[in-house]
This record gives sequence, structure tokens and C-alpha cells, in this order.
Amino acid sequence: MSQITILSATSGNNLKLAATLDDIAKSKGAKTNFINLEDMNLPLYTPSAEEDGVPENAKKLAELLIASGGIVLLAPEYNGSIPPIMSNAINWVSRTGDDWRGAFNNKFAVVGTHSGGGGLKVCQAMRQQLEHVGCNVLARNVVTNFQKELNPESANDIMTSLVELSK
Repeated sequence: MSQITILSATSGNNLKLAATLDDIAKSKGAKTNFINLEDMNLPLYTPSAEEDGVPENAKKLAELLIASGGIVLLAPEYNGSIPPIMSNAINWVSRTGDDWRGAFNNKFAVVGTHSGGGGLKVCQAMRQQLEHVGCNVLARNVVTNFQKELNPESANDIMTSLVELSK
């Protein structure tokens, strides 16, 4: 059985998109972990913040990612890039110990967005960061915005691929 972790950077439209993709993954037989990063309340990563120790929520996130075969990251575009909350979560996971790369190495990933604008830049930025830490990011993104609704057929195809590859 595939295990997929779905991360939403926000509590608004990206969380709704995450819930839809979560439902699709479950309908394909995957076990899912559904995480709203706002609920994790991770402090801003800095070397001085790390002196207080790695937050328990960062350790829990790393454990979930290590146990997953696939990852979905959904975030709005902030100034043409990744919102700080998403990048911060990845930064903290990378500080959880010697085996942190297991959270990303050879994992299949999907990136997506519901953004006020086009949303392609945030997908490119997330792709670049995820590939840097070892993920295999699928070619198709999930891109929605106020002018472009989610295409259910495309979402189904993308999640079917992720579930199959993540077994």
C-alpha cells in the first residue's frame, strides 16, 4: 500500500486543494497523512533557534516523510517563489538528524498550488528545492487559481501516477 504525505502551506484554498487530492489518493487505495503546516507552528529556522533543539513537530514531520513513498506539496506563490512556511518546514526537516535525507531521497513528489496569479513560479521553485534534496518530482503540476479551477481528470491522473509510483 502506498503512503502519501500531503502538505499544505496555508489554511485557505491550498488546504481545500489538499483535501481534494487526499480524497483522490485514498480512493486509489493509498494511506495518507494530511498536514496543514500552519498547525505545526514551527519557529523560523535559524542556527540560533536550533541551539534550543529541533522542535518536536519537525521531528514528527520528518518521521512521516521518511515513512512515505510519495509527497504532495501545495503552496501559494509568494513574490514569485515558495512561501516561507513551506521552505521553513523543509529547513527544519533537514536538521532532524543524520537520516533526514530519507525524508526526501528517491521519494516521488507532486507540487501544486492555488495562487492568486498564475502559480507556475512557485511550482518551479518547489520543484527545484525538492530535486535538490533528492525527490523525483513528477512532470505534471497541479495548478489552480481564481481563473482556473481544478481539472478533476488531470488531478485523478496525477494522483494515480503518484500512488502507483509510491508503492
